[in-house]
Amino acid sequence: MTKAGEPEVRILEDADLRLPRPPGVIRRFWARHPLFTDILIALACLLLAIPGATNARRVDSAGAGPGAEAPWWGFSLVIVLLILATSAALLVRRRVPLLPFALATALQLTTIAAPHGAAVPALVVATYALAVYGSNRICVIAALACTVLVTLATAAALAVTDPALALMSALNTFFNTGFSVLVGALVGVNIGNRRRWIAAILDRSRQLVIERDQQAELAAAAERERIAREMHDIVSHSLTVIVALTEGAGATADRDRARDATDAAAATARQALNEMRTMLGVLRTDGVASPLAPLAPVPPQESVAVAQRAGFPVSLSTTGEDHVPAPIAYAVGRIVQEGVTNAIRHAPNASRITVRVAYATDDVTVRIDNDGVRPASTPPGFGLRGLAERAALLGGELRSEGRDGTWRLRARIPIPHPVQGDA
Repeated sequence: MTKAGEPEVRILEDADLRLPRPPGVIRRFWARHPLFTDILIALACLLLAIPGATNARRVDSAGAGPGAEAPWWGFSLVIVLLILATSAALLVRRRVPLLPFALATALQLTTIAAPHGAAVPALVVATYALAVYGSNRICVIAALACTVLVTLATAAALAVTDPALALMSALNTFFNTGFSVLVGALVGVNIGNRRRWIAAILDRSRQLVIERDQQAELAAAAERERIAREMHDIVSHSLTVIVALTEGAGATADRDRARDATDAAAATARQALNEMRTMLGVLRTDGVASPLAPLAPVPPQESVAVAQRAGFPVSLSTTGEDHVPAPIAYAVGRIVQEGVTNAIRHAPNASRITVRVAYATDDVTVRIDNDGVRPASTPPGFGLRGLAERAALLGGELRSEGRDGTWRLRARIPIPHPVQGDA
C-alpha cells in the first residue's frame, strides 16, 4: 500500500495485469487527487467545528450569579487552536493516522469544561483514518481508549464540582464520544478491509505475472539448449565425417575409392540437410510443413557404418533387445554418434574405436573406447556437455575420461516401467 495512494490508482497503473477499470467517476477522481481530497476534508471539519468553538460557555461562579453563563474567551481560544491543529493534522492522516486522532481526542477532552461539538467531525475522520491507513486493531484500541478516557475525565471533573450531574454528564459524554468513534470505525474498517483485500489481490496478480514471465524465460532457455544440442549433434557429426571422407578422397590415387568417398560425403551431407530441415520445421509457427513429432532416432549401426565408410576402424557390439521408448532410443543414437564423432575428430590415427550397447531390463548402457588420443590443443566444446544434459533429462548419467592415450565414455539411461494399474 502506498503512502497516499488508493488501490484504484494502482489498478489504473498496472496495465500489464489487464484489470478492468474501477467503477465510479467521482471515486476515480478522488483516487487520482489524494491531496485535494485531504484538503477538502480538513476544510469541511474546520467549518463544522468553528461554530462549536464560538459558542463555548462555562459556568463562572464569580460572574453574574448562580447558573449564569458567560463567554470564556480564553478557553474558546484554546479550542480554536486545537481545531486548527487537528484540521491541519488531517492533511497527513494517510501517513501518520495517530496524530490527528490524538489531537481530536484532546479537543474532545475540552468538553469537560465547556460542552461543545467541535471535536465530533474531526474525531469521526481521524477514527476512519486509523482503520484505513493503520489497522483494525489499532483503530479498536484507540477508539476504546478515547471513549473511556473522555468519560472518566468528565466523571472525575464533575464529581468535584457538581456530584449530582456527574453520572448523567458522564453517560452523555460516553454516548457522544462512543457514537462518534463508532461511526468512524465502522466505515473505516469496511473501507480498510476492502482496500487491503484489493491490495492483496493486486500483489498476488503481480507475483503471478512475474512467475509467468519467469516460466516463459525458463522455457525459452530450455528450448534454446535443446536446439543447440540438436544443431551440434547434426552439424558436428556430419561435417566431421564429410571432412574425413573428402580428405581420404583427395589422398588416394584410386579413382574408384575416391568416387566412393565423395559419394559417401554427399550422402552424409544430404542426410544432415534432411535432419536440419526437419528440426527447423518444428520451429516454424506458420503451420506450413511443421511436423509435431520429434526427430527419428539415429540407430547406432548407422553412425558406425558412416565412420567405417570414412575408413575408421569402428566396431559395434550390441547385446539384448532394443525395445526401448523412442526418447531413450534417440538419446542412445545421439550418444553413439557424438562419441564416434569425437573419436574421429580427436583421434584420427586411432587403431580401434569400439562401441558397446547393452540393452537390459532396467537400463541401457553405452560404452565407447578409442586409443590414439592426442593432447587437447583447444578448450572442450559443447558436445559432451550436451550428451550429459541429454542423459540427465532421462534420469541417467554420463561420464568420460582420458587415460594413457585412451578415451573412455560411459553412459547409463534407466528404462521406466509402467506402474501396475496404469492403462
